[in-house]
Amino acid sequence: MKRIAILGSTGSIGRSTLDVAKSYPGRFQIVTLAAGGNLEAAFEQARRWRPRLISMAAEADADALRSRLKKEGLSEMEVVHGAAGTVRVATHCEVDFVVSAIVGVAGLEATYEAVHAGKTVGLANKECLVAAGELITAEARRQGKPLLPIDSEHNAVHQCLRGGKMEEVERIWLTASGGPFLNTPSSKFSSITVEQALTHPTWKMGRRITIDSATLMNKGFEVIEACRLFHIPPAKVEVIVHPQSTIHSMVEFVDGSILAQFSVTDMRLPILYALTYPERIQSDMRFPVSDLRHLDFCPPDMNKFPCLRLAYEAAETGGAKTAALNAADEVAVAAFLEGSIRFDEIPRIIEEVLSRTNSGELESIRKVLEADAAARQTAKERVAVLHKDLRKTAHSRATSFA
Repeated sequence: MKRIAILGSTGSIGRSTLDVAKSYPGRFQIVTLAAGGNLEAAFEQARRWRPRLISMAAEADADALRSRLKKEGLSEMEVVHGAAGTVRVATHCEVDFVVSAIVGVAGLEATYEAVHAGKTVGLANKECLVAAGELITAEARRQGKPLLPIDSEHNAVHQCLRGGKMEEVERIWLTASGGPFLNTPSSKFSSITVEQALTHPTWKMGRRITIDSATLMNKGFEVIEACRLFHIPPAKVEVIVHPQSTIHSMVEFVDGSILAQFSVTDMRLPILYALTYPERIQSDMRFPVSDLRHLDFCPPDMNKFPCLRLAYEAAETGGAKTAALNAADEVAVAAFLEGSIRFDEIPRIIEEVLSRTNSGELESIRKVLEADAAARQTAKERVAVLHKDLRKTAHSRATSFA
């Protein structure tokens, strides 16, 4: 019986993990949950799974959940809150395996502490490895514990690497759908709406990751994640646009052989793979091989999608640059979603923040969080300037029309 903690239990990966646990009741036990701010979902999960410990983001939500559980006769369940609560979820003495699925750097400290406590970690949160991958992977090596990717692309790479040794790898190929603007001229990018950017052609995801897919920043994050997970330089990680999203990733070996992984586009499969590794167990998730009729591939246009170029540059430098890359992107994407900046201004903000960020290693999680905070502040200042310019332009146009 594998005993599981889920960081981000009310998100899509968290819910999919619970679906997997439900399908294999004899294999998995849910011990602890970090549920964020979704009180209703947290209550239902607590009532269904009866974890030893459950954490909410805010103290008020934790108090409300505690009260509701008491009325249900479930007062034996401990309810905590905040970053400290999430760390307790991740490091609970009964937990064997931690699923890290909190979006952004909010789950960074808990993920690192889980690794430090000797837990096996399944990573669905790419921001942790982007911001602090050098620290997390070094600690995992010290503990002698694997970091198992749940992200579909890196999970695919992990599976392909079982066919050879790392010293035999020529390069890793990460496939990208190309997002909704693959065939849109860059001259149209300034007029892209939030609604258009949130319409992904292949996947249904959260708002930030959907925008990151539209800018190809998500693929840039995956390049950095691949470098850190598989200890390989950026020059050996290639991105290739594959609109059908059938092949999730490929590994090319020194003799010219290439192994590709494809499967149904269902996150339960990489979750199941990570939870049962090194075993493979029976599932009902089947890919119809007869559908393999037409596969397209083309290189990404880094002039049209500069976020991917910026990610490669940050990956080469590492340290504070990758932490700043993630922070600036999160601020810029949020500003676009709020209507404060244009779509084409997202990479401009990121590039300016990176230019103001000193290179250098970050020797602790505290230093990572300090670099993150500094980059966010710089990004917010730039957003404020651009938002002011946007309002002036809009006012000018309205006046001219009148």
